[in-house]
Amino acid sequence: MEKAIPDFWEKSKKEAEQYRFAPKVMEEGTVISVGDDIAHISGLFSARLYELLEFESGDSGIAFDLDREHTGVVILRNKKGVRAGDRVYSTGRVISIGVGEELPGRVLDALGNPLDGHRVPRAETFYPVEREAPSLIQRDFVSDPLYTGIKVIDALLPIGKGQRELIIGDPSSGKTAIAVDTIINQKRSDVICIYVAIGQKRDHILKVMKEIKQYGDASKTVFITADATETLGLQYVAPYSATAIAEYFCDRGRDALVVYDDLSKHANAYRALSLLLKRPPGREAYPGDIFYLHSRLLERPGKLNERYGGGSITALPIVETQQGNISAYIPTNLVSITDGQIYMNTLLLNKGIRPAIDVGKSVSRIGGKAQVEIMKEVAGRLKIDYSRFLEVEVFTKFGMKIEEETAKLITRGERLREILKQPEFQPRTIEEEVLSLMIVESGILDSVELAAVRDRCREIMATVREKLPDILQEIRDRGRLTDTDKERLIGLITAYEPLANKTE
Repeated sequence: MEKAIPDFWEKSKKEAEQYRFAPKVMEEGTVISVGDDIAHISGLFSARLYELLEFESGDSGIAFDLDREHTGVVILRNKKGVRAGDRVYSTGRVISIGVGEELPGRVLDALGNPLDGHRVPRAETFYPVEREAPSLIQRDFVSDPLYTGIKVIDALLPIGKGQRELIIGDPSSGKTAIAVDTIINQKRSDVICIYVAIGQKRDHILKVMKEIKQYGDASKTVFITADATETLGLQYVAPYSATAIAEYFCDRGRDALVVYDDLSKHANAYRALSLLLKRPPGREAYPGDIFYLHSRLLERPGKLNERYGGGSITALPIVETQQGNISAYIPTNLVSITDGQIYMNTLLLNKGIRPAIDVGKSVSRIGGKAQVEIMKEVAGRLKIDYSRFLEVEVFTKFGMKIEEETAKLITRGERLREILKQPEFQPRTIEEEVLSLMIVESGILDSVELAAVRDRCREIMATVREKLPDILQEIRDRGRLTDTDKERLIGLITAYEPLANKTE
């Protein structure tokens, strides 16, 4: 007993030394008016832009508009009800989100609170949602491919890790389907995916989550949701929070993929906030800094060099157009910010071409540097032929007489387009993509009826898989083939018995 008392006091002393007791100075303001999730505050003269503020009711907001006499505050949570006359307290910190290894597999709101009914994920640290983009010295060239599993993208519009590729198109043209298939395909890789839904309907978000859980690996995906029923403040913060989570993994040398679905609604939320705060409107009623809204967001993804960990953040922002008008304000802003765009064409969708990607209007400016050698070799030739095919295909609709060489080009182009068609939720491996393109290039399918092209291609691929598994393994592991392996592969393809006699 006598020994226990000194031990108790010694332990208590050590614990007490860990704490520092000092008066807490907190600036206080008063709510003058509140409405539409916007509060005007007086008294917080030292508040900083984007500083987190706490209301007397327990709700929170961010300082969004700083004036001499008043502070415009965007209310993030208004569950208990903010009223005029309530007190407001400054926190001295900008809005941040808890990040850690427990986030993958969870469904969170824009502030990091769980929405899946489970406990709050343990935060190893906190990242500010607004963060300066990496400098030029910290960045590296985009050199590693990020496979989507979609043949037309991986072959003709390749995406590299650290790239920002815009997905643009009309409503219901398949934009989200492209992003979902890309996330599903990452179950074969170590890429951490973050899907952020901004202003979407709740049933749309639930559908996306169900598809990823059913066909992909949801344990490697973080879901951030700010649906249409949430406050404008949470819809505004959501994409920045998702990027902060991606930066956590990037800073630890890992690869992350962020899908922003979609930035049109994000811009609409920001426009509504700006108008409610009585900021002067500009083109299409958007405020003057609407370009900076998205440029500072999309400058944060990129590839870091080895000195800074070698991680990467790949961004797939989605933007919606109306009746194919890609020259609208927000779409043109995002086209100029990103490294390329994938344009979804409703006319192609109506013709049964899926994914309905308009190759002529789509481009990947830096993704070609990340393609593996064999894909670059095969796709490079086919891309030129396919572009020529799209140009001359128009003349066939008028019943014009065409030369023999042009007829061969059209025959090959039609079969390539048929091979590039792909059902949803069925991403292909890199060796399957390369093999299917080599089969088209060999000309073995030129004599096959168009409706049977995909069936014959599958049969040839099954034969190659059975007889030359070492070559497929070489494509998967090294991304290139020797001249001898190419000859063996082409020889087996062109010798496919049911078609060999027809091509002679």
